[in-house]
Order: sequence, then structure tokens, then C-alpha cells
Amino acid sequence: MSREIVLDTETTGLDPKHGHRLVEIACVELHDLLPTGRHFHCYINPMRDIDPEAEKVHGLSRDQLRDKPTFDHPSVAEAFLGFIADSPLVAHNASFDRAFVNAELTLAGHPQTHETRWIDTLALAKKRYPDKRNSLDALCKRFNISLAERELHGALIDARLLASVYLELHGGRERPLDLGVLTTADTAPILARVIYGPRPRSLPALMTDAEAAAHAAFVSTDMNPDAIWLRLQA
Repeated sequence: MSREIVLDTETTGLDPKHGHRLVEIACVELHDLLPTGRHFHCYINPMRDIDPEAEKVHGLSRDQLRDKPTFDHPSVAEAFLGFIADSPLVAHNASFDRAFVNAELTLAGHPQTHETRWIDTLALAKKRYPDKRNSLDALCKRFNISLAERELHGALIDARLLASVYLELHGGRERPLDLGVLTTADTAPILARVIYGPRPRSLPALMTDAEAAAHAAFVSTDMNPDAIWLRLQA
């Protein structure tokens, strides 16, 4: 099976180079593009203020995060690295998430993730829909993925939505063939179309006389007494 990790983050601002930090990270495990039910999720104390515009997006305040672990705590950094292992990482606008994840890993004394292991669903969507809006919201609406539970941006909700979008960008889930709901009324017209009347004349035999004699001899001498050929011949 092919294991991939769909990842999403929420942050204090737009750029880790300006000192902004992670406040939430979530990962959803996929095998062959389908969620397994396993996930990693945590809130993080950023040890700094959160930009008002960022707080409007995710609804997380510094006071709400004050008692949460910092990223370098084993329950965050080591648990995160253990969960993702060496699997490819899938994110929407992956350069944004990668920059924050790598900045936090560096501060915590861990190696950074390499760019080549990241898969950017925004790039995939732009390639498929070059002249359309390709935000996560727009893609969910395009693929009829429900946004009912998404009042604010949240890393776990967004990671699960992105997992559904990622599946659709690869062709979607095959619809099962359900015959259980068909009734007699549904099937009667189908059966009527495949029931044929008597053939006006028999098809000519393709066996030679010698082949027919050899077959008759085989049936009468070498077959089991209950063989269907003997009943047909009778």
C-alpha cells in the first residue's frame, strides 16, 4: 500500500522569517488515497502574540493556547515526526506549510523535511483547472464535498477536507454497483429486451459427417451414464 500524510497548519501570521509560529498542526493518514482513520493533531503554544487577521481565520487566541505544549515538547515534535515517518506530505499551497514546519523543526533541533517529499494540491488543481479558483473552499464546492462543519479554519477539519479533495484530484472514489434496490418493475423491461423469439430457421451444422459419427461413438461408449449428452441424445 502507498502511505501518504495529508497535513494542514494554522499559524500566528504569514511568514516564519518574521518570527511567526505554528499554533495548530494536523495530519491525516492515507493508504492508496483513502483515509485510514489514523490522525495526529495538536494545538501549540506559540510563545508570542497572534496577528489579528490570523486569529480571525482560525479563531485561536494566545490566551487559549497558553497552557498548550510548545513545538519542541516531545508530545509535539517527536510525536509529529513519528507519525509522518518517511511518508510523502500532502498540503494545499505546500510551500507555506513546509516553511513553518521546517522553521519549527529547526528551532526544536530536528532535521528539516526536504522539498521533494511534499505534494502540493494547489499546483495539482491549477494544472487541472488553470482558469478557475482553486482555494480549498472552491475545490470542495466543485467536488460537492460538504463544508457544513467548517465555521472557521481548523487544521484537522481542513486536513480531512483536503484528503477528500486529493482523492478527487486523482479521479475520485469509484461508485459501487448497487443492484439491491432494483425491483421486478425495474428489471422487467430489461429482461424483455433480451428474451428472443423462436429462430425462423436452424443454423446450419458446422460438423462434418465424420466428426458427427466420432462424437456419437464417444458419447455412447465413453461417457458416464448420467451425462447430459446422453439425455439430450435420447
